[in-house]
Amino acid sequence: MSNTENLQAVIVTTEHRGVFFGYAEDTRGDVIDLVGARMAIYFGTTKGLQQLAETGPTNASKISARADVQLRKITAVFKVTDVAVKAWEAA
Repeated sequence: MSNTENLQAVIVTTEHRGVFFGYAEDTRGDVIDLVGARMAIYFGTTKGLQQLAETGPTNASKISARADVQLRKITAVFKVTDVAVKAWEAA
């Protein structure tokens, strides 16, 4: 995975119901480049999508392997707490 030190941790959702966690330099515009992105294949949360940004994936979640990805057709960008980043990295 590339260096993420100067990048912000975010969750990005897409028109096609994709839910991606990763690190971005810029989240403005129609295209977002994520470094070390992971997709929530299934998020076993009890408090919805925002729980992924607040506390991260649960043990019931299914999280993909990492890849650098360019996302299009963005519907939302969520800032991710430090607690959630740790959970995403551990998933």
